[in-house]
Amino acid sequence: MDEHAAGTAADEDGFRTVRQAELDELLAAVDAARPTGGLLTVTGAAGAGKTTLVGRAASRFGAAGGRVLRADSSRSETNLAFSGLHQLLRPVRQHIDTLPPRQRSALRTAFGLTEQSEAPDPMLIGTGVLTLLSELAVERPLLLVVDDAQWTDRASLDALSFAARRLADEPVTMLLTTRDGVLVLPDLAARQQTIVLAPLERTAANQLLDQQPQIPDTLTRQRILDQAEGNPSALVELARAAAERATLTDRGTLTDRGTHIDRGTLTDRGTLTDRGTLTDRATLTDRGADGPFLPVTDRLARLYADRLAALPAATRRAVVRLATTDAEDPPHPVLSWLPDVGDPVWAAAEEAGLIRRTGGRLRNSHPLSRIAIYQAAPAEERRAAHLELAGLFRGQDPDRYAWHLAAATSGLSAHVSAVLESSADRARRRSGYAAAAHLLERAAVLHPDQADSTRLLAAATSTAVLTGRLHTVQRLAARTQASTDDPGAAALAALQVGRLMALTSSHSAAFAQLMRPALALADTDPKAAAEALAAAAVVRFYSGDPSQLREIERLLPVTAVSEPSPAARRLGNKEAALLRLGDGEAFLRLGDQEALLGEWARVVARPEAAGRDLPQRLPSLIAAAVDRPQTLTLLAIAAWLLDETDLAVRTFDTAFASWTSRGPLPDGLGGVAALAYLEHGRWDRAQAACDELSALATSAGLDHAAACAASTDALLRASRGDTSGARAEARRALSLIDPLESRSVLVIAHRALGTAATVDGDHATAYLHYRTLFDGQGNPVHYHLSHPALPELAAAAARCGRHEEAARAVDTAERSLRDAGHLASRRTALVHLSRAVLAPPDEAEHHFTQALAVPALARRPLERAQALLAYGEWLRRRRRIVEARPPLAEAETAFGQLGARPWAARARTELRAAGAHSGTTEPDAYANLTPQQRQIVRLAATGLTNREVAEQLYLSPRTVASHLYRAFPKLGITVRSQLRDVLEAADAGAGADAGAGADTGADTAPG
Repeated sequence: MDEHAAGTAADEDGFRTVRQAELDELLAAVDAARPTGGLLTVTGAAGAGKTTLVGRAASRFGAAGGRVLRADSSRSETNLAFSGLHQLLRPVRQHIDTLPPRQRSALRTAFGLTEQSEAPDPMLIGTGVLTLLSELAVERPLLLVVDDAQWTDRASLDALSFAARRLADEPVTMLLTTRDGVLVLPDLAARQQTIVLAPLERTAANQLLDQQPQIPDTLTRQRILDQAEGNPSALVELARAAAERATLTDRGTLTDRGTHIDRGTLTDRGTLTDRGTLTDRATLTDRGADGPFLPVTDRLARLYADRLAALPAATRRAVVRLATTDAEDPPHPVLSWLPDVGDPVWAAAEEAGLIRRTGGRLRNSHPLSRIAIYQAAPAEERRAAHLELAGLFRGQDPDRYAWHLAAATSGLSAHVSAVLESSADRARRRSGYAAAAHLLERAAVLHPDQADSTRLLAAATSTAVLTGRLHTVQRLAARTQASTDDPGAAALAALQVGRLMALTSSHSAAFAQLMRPALALADTDPKAAAEALAAAAVVRFYSGDPSQLREIERLLPVTAVSEPSPAARRLGNKEAALLRLGDGEAFLRLGDQEALLGEWARVVARPEAAGRDLPQRLPSLIAAAVDRPQTLTLLAIAAWLLDETDLAVRTFDTAFASWTSRGPLPDGLGGVAALAYLEHGRWDRAQAACDELSALATSAGLDHAAACAASTDALLRASRGDTSGARAEARRALSLIDPLESRSVLVIAHRALGTAATVDGDHATAYLHYRTLFDGQGNPVHYHLSHPALPELAAAAARCGRHEEAARAVDTAERSLRDAGHLASRRTALVHLSRAVLAPPDEAEHHFTQALAVPALARRPLERAQALLAYGEWLRRRRRIVEARPPLAEAETAFGQLGARPWAARARTELRAAGAHSGTTEPDAYANLTPQQRQIVRLAATGLTNREVAEQLYLSPRTVASHLYRAFPKLGITVRSQLRDVLEAADAGAGADAGAGADTGADTAPG
């Protein structure tokens, strides 16, 4: 909405003349006849013509039969959660009621139409938007226009970004306009088509001046061209100013002192500064000509002020009122407050170019006029207008009431602060965390009591963590620390910064940030200290830095709780189950969070240090926490770290099933769920966990969390035989991290690259990647993630003649067994498997049989199948054909059930060489589906409708239908009811992976 002055000054023919190339490009991209849409951004300086250009494209789209939804953003809406999305979807709000219940409830809560006890999951809000847009596009193509998107609230942009990533194959086009250099959807930068409105060339600028009501003369024209530097809005405004110069001179606005001022440029090409006043960097050059100067650019604000001052009192009051409102203000209260659009009071303002009346609508002629008028109006007049607006919204819209009441307040006020805090609470319940943080910060500024002000700043800081915007959290934490002398409050603010930094790639800085509050709060706030230490342990896992382990263990005795807390003593028998951990006397009790977090930190930082009986106690602890999904997740992570994979995945299942809103950010080490599912053989579930983590991380802009998802996805792809996809994902993961700061991602990504090379038969390259997982002395680069790749390193080394180098890593691992604690069993199997491929032929069988006898190996189907394959290959090469067949057959079956196609093919080849027939057919139709198609097929086979499948996988229903449409011919089926038979044939034990869905779908076709 920032180009109307330029747009109204030039008629359509004139606009086509000055922006024809850009218009042609946009019209080609925004075409209702195209089967698919896309994401486009029109960017340029204020006044470049963005709104006019987009308006032409939207009109053409609508005339061709498409539906256009539009949102015009403004600065005042930036901190109103979901205001942009609400404005965009308001014309189709009746369709919200047709959404699935959870999506409908999430959207209605986000828009403040209903209340619920907990904030809706942001991904569920995004899914609701996705479903709504997808279903609207079934009726006719859809164009979403978001003007001035740089001012759109963050919650709306996150929801639109979520939908845009999943609408690539549907007739939905998203068209944004932004200021120069502003990237509002950075995670989709690679997929956006950007049209840049550059400054006009001299020829085009002259043509635009020729369209003005009063065409400037030659000398004046030259000065305008020098000053405007190709900005259409500036060209129009300066031409208008030149036409009015005589009148302005009479009022004393212009001077003719003849001072020579160096030529400048428009700051931000004619935009306003953050303070809302025009900068004074740009002026017109005096070239010594006779006559008065044109108005200089830094006086454009004064120009508007002078126009305002010249208006009749009633008109001036109405114009100031209009400038005080914004697009999100509900129309009926505003219309009852402003003079009617046809009232003669507006005539003088329209003649002065301050307002426009078109199509029964009343608006400011240009954002420059609105902001300049608002700034030029006396402060008391502005506050009076806001106070009257607040009165209009009292009892109707509490959030708009709070916003205007705060704007009307010049001093401190506990009452207004409380009103803002209530508004922040409502925004938080709608998952509008950015808006809530801003409101809390404003409430802190207005509160007269210093302690309450600090409390509100601390609340703003902790709320801002949920936005994923680290710079905002750091700024608020600094304000909190500066506002108080309480070291505890300052330490808690530092903790909030550290919590978010733990999800970034700056792990050294994050660790230091977390350890300071862990130490500072150990005596005064043990629970907060334990939270800091647990977050520091997460950083230690991600970084793999041994020095961080020493720091954590130095503080663990301080944070450990050796006596039951009062809360723990009040627990019932079920929840007060005791668990002795380590060699000390610390007890872990559910409800005693300090102990739980402290001991959890010990397990995460060094799993070998866990108490001897912890695995036996974990099931009872998990049973006691059945209704606490966050605690269940912590316990599932501990189980996985202690090699209790079966227990870990069952606990993750329970936690995720009962966790209706997991929050807008990745939760600590919750991303390891994907690794647990992968190890356990539930690869479809692992893929879903990767996809979910990736969506959360991308939405929040957290590179390290995105790298975790990409590296695990790469390992999964490599195991399935998608070597090109594995390499792409692994390289993307590595590009997002510093390898010295994120050894966890480094190890998983290189293991994926090694697996991909092995599948392709390039064992020398595979060896180089696996070797990256261990240092020159054979020590693991990552204390927990390197060891599982030991047999793969040994196998690659054996095939390319690097036995000695691999043996160093195996020797180091073997020496670690005596201190490995609960990890000794699996690590023993890994050492034996590695020895088997490196040892002389007469020693190999002993190591194979010892490894296969370890129970821990049986809990990891891929590892066991690879061990069976290696043993079968060894037996066949020793010409023990009959003995080779059973392990090879068992391996082939396991690989087939997993979908590990390259390994299954290798096992089939070995079986044929051993004179046995394969137990499976090749190619396997189900295995040939893409990973996403397999997920969709599994869910659809349970009876879920396309809508329900879409909600679980965060896709649109049309995308689900499209995947099923392509999958049916591959599977050789024609109706939905045959899916269950296909799955049973492909994997008799896959029922657990399909998920427990409601039997609500009776569809008989993919659509």
